Amino acid sequence: MSELESYALKLGTRARAAGLNLAATGVEARTAAIRALATNIRARSAELLAANAKDVEAATAANLATPMLKRLTLDSKKIEAMASAVDEIAAQPDPIGHVIQSHVRPDGLKVAKIRVPIGVVLFCYESRPNVTTDAAALCLRSGNAVILRGGKEAFHCNQVLGVALRDSLAASHVDPNAVQIVETVDRALLPILLKLDKLIDVVIPRGGESLIRAVVEHATMPVLKHFDGNCHIYVDRCPLPLAKVVDVIVNAKTSYAGAAVCNAVEHILVHRDVAPVMIKPICDALVSKGVEIRADAATKSLVPCANDAAESDWSAEYLAFIIGIKVVDSLDEAIAHINKYGSHHTDAILSTDAAAIDQFTKRVDSASIMVNASTRLADGGEFGLGAEIGISTDKLHARGPMGAFDLTTYKWVVTGDGHLRG
Repeated sequence: MSELESYALKLGTRARAAGLNLAATGVEARTAAIRALATNIRARSAELLAANAKDVEAATAANLATPMLKRLTLDSKKIEAMASAVDEIAAQPDPIGHVIQSHVRPDGLKVAKIRVPIGVVLFCYESRPNVTTDAAALCLRSGNAVILRGGKEAFHCNQVLGVALRDSLAASHVDPNAVQIVETVDRALLPILLKLDKLIDVVIPRGGESLIRAVVEHATMPVLKHFDGNCHIYVDRCPLPLAKVVDVIVNAKTSYAGAAVCNAVEHILVHRDVAPVMIKPICDALVSKGVEIRADAATKSLVPCANDAAESDWSAEYLAFIIGIKVVDSLDEAIAHINKYGSHHTDAILSTDAAAIDQFTKRVDSASIMVNASTRLADGGEFGLGAEIGISTDKLHARGPMGAFDLTTYKWVVTGDGHLRG
């Protein structure tokens, strides 16, 4: 057995044992551990900033993309935000032991469906130190042990957070192996971990498409994932007032620098009846923010300066200040376009027509449907989950932003009094 294989097996074995212990650990201890983590984040602020400076220096030398570098970089405000997010998770209702449904059979047999932890989560992610603490807190809240395999970009910062986590768990009388941070940047470790399906119950990759595809290729346990964030906004024939339409679209595209987030809008569909009124102001506002317009012929007739859209544009996740705009003849065409080219992440309708809204929300096959709201609101924090461990575009077993309740499964508990089957 190689050194990496031995290390992977140690991580998995420890996590399995810790997960079994954690499932029986009371809510008070788990909550105390989460609160202690928030306290430790604040107490280690200077240490985190020093470690992050090393990470940023190395990432800059390696020419890490500007949006990724921005996500990596910490300051005092971001560290406080990390701690506050953990505090919010500590205050959330505990999902474990929640009775989903129960009933009593005619013979007196009591049948209950009860929420329980999944067990052991392997979480693979890139670049952002706050994801480490969000994931750790969410797994503690949901009673799961977790192995955190962060990207090399945040290695030094994650090691400091690893110490903070172990101290927080030990002080709260929770098995310190309930949260383990991988201590090597060797990429060969991940494929080994992905074969430990007897020890790890689910893997959640959060990062670029190459990471997610690698996980899907090698994993022998279930994967909760999303590949792309090709999000749409459809401007209906009975839209919101023009000013609101423009504000929503500009926010959905430009509220994050570089638009390199999965919930930024990538394509706008405009009903032909309102295109002459809507499209030019929309494009003017986007262009003023530095957004490149790629358009179909109908849109170009209204905005000649737009670039031609190729067929490949409609399925593109740009992750940049680029947007595709297309005129559609009907609500049906808009829905068909989204279901064909979209990524099932987040899609929005801007409309005052209740019937159109009803059809859009029922027929668009996406994890999150926004009605008269920016796609950028598709986020665990904005949904009131406190934080998210990821956004799933799968349909099983979780979909959309995944909070603590989405990191649980259930078991049947059946109680009798010497009952027998006839």
